[in-house]
Amino acid sequence: MERTLIKDTPNFLGKKVKVAGWINSRRDHGKLIFVDIRDSSGILQVVLEGKEIYEAAKDIREEWVVEIEGEIKARPRGKENTEVATSGVEMGAEKINILSKAKLLPFEINDKKDEVSEEIRMKHRYLDLRRNKMKENLVYRHKIIHFIRNFLTKENFIEVETPILGKSTPEGARDFIIPSRLNHGSFYALPQSPQQYKQLLMVAGLEKYFQIVKCFRDEDSRADRQLEFTQLDIEMSFTSQEEIIILIERLYTEIIKEILPEKKITKTPFLRMTYKEAMKKYNTDRPDLREDKNNPNELAFVFITDFPMFEWHENDKKWGAMHHPFTMPQERDIERIKESPADILAFQYDFVLNGYEIGGGSMRTTDFEILKTIFEILGHDEKEVKEKFKNYFEAFSYGVPPHSGIASGLDRFLAIILNESSIREVIAFPKTGDGRDLLMGAPSFVDEKQLKELGIEIVKKNKK
Repeated sequence: MERTLIKDTPNFLGKKVKVAGWINSRRDHGKLIFVDIRDSSGILQVVLEGKEIYEAAKDIREEWVVEIEGEIKARPRGKENTEVATSGVEMGAEKINILSKAKLLPFEINDKKDEVSEEIRMKHRYLDLRRNKMKENLVYRHKIIHFIRNFLTKENFIEVETPILGKSTPEGARDFIIPSRLNHGSFYALPQSPQQYKQLLMVAGLEKYFQIVKCFRDEDSRADRQLEFTQLDIEMSFTSQEEIIILIERLYTEIIKEILPEKKITKTPFLRMTYKEAMKKYNTDRPDLREDKNNPNELAFVFITDFPMFEWHENDKKWGAMHHPFTMPQERDIERIKESPADILAFQYDFVLNGYEIGGGSMRTTDFEILKTIFEILGHDEKEVKEKFKNYFEAFSYGVPPHSGIASGLDRFLAIILNESSIREVIAFPKTGDGRDLLMGAPSFVDEKQLKELGIEIVKKNKK
């Protein structure tokens, strides 16, 4: 007999089926046992009655994995369970097969997540993911990513995978670096974003690119940030800032409409605000513009534009790029850029939701002289820049179209719309707040043989 998903059992009233899953709960009434069996599609009540079936099932406990065969029957009038999709039916068990036993769990699956320490939840994440809420979060994640792919494909975008092993470059956050076994002393870097690759795809003539991509930044973790995260990456040729903003507005409006229609978008079209206006009125470039901040279903989207091109880093006594060095300044006069970096605005735009930045992008600089000027202001000499970005500059010398892009953080967006306080609740296997993977025990030491193959020696810090 083939297995039937629990959600489909109401379609088999009066017929015998086989279901398989985990024991969600058990209730004993003398020689009569009731269990709820759970699979990925739902929960079904099963009645275990009769000497033979009772003997086979008397020892089963919650979270044991079983197969049960029996007839699907209508539940007695007044005994329906309206909290589940199978409310009107139950199974009369005729045969039970124990597939796997479970030892005492470190926490109850049906407990609220706030009642269990996060450390225990992360260490036993495979159990934590059995919770209905956690499963729902992953289902929503799947639905939204699937919707994005279909939406952008209809808009003639091409999804292209870019390399994970790349080159460390002098911009943005701290890189994760990976030693090369075949080239001792040389290192790969994990991508902070596919910035150079996606721009090279524009040089290649693809014109419309997107990718659901993993990015890596060696930064301190927090509730809305992880060492690795997922973003929607988009790049377009022959476009404008306005066209990018309208595309993103359409995409996110349709996501909410199709997948979370109970959510209310405060205002459409989405609000626009310059960086100067946001800082003057709200003292932040991530304003929360909800009308009622106690309403969990309200979504206030806003685009922040006209950012400064540069920001002064007081600790280092030097200029940094507000977005990244490839952003196009709104000023084309090179001498003015050099003389007054504090006054130069950029074609940069951030995408904000309920007080959180969920995306950011810019028009890209393709003028060699302006690019060299920007890097010079950031403290990089021409020789260093040409070495670090050799392929980038060479590619641009073969004909580069004007192009723009944006990257949207999917983890942060999901956490907001699903009313979660941390992005860890919408990631299947996240790191803890201090960057550890308690499930796998990472980061961890490696043996001397591995280090020797990589040409690496660990230097221990002197203890004070």
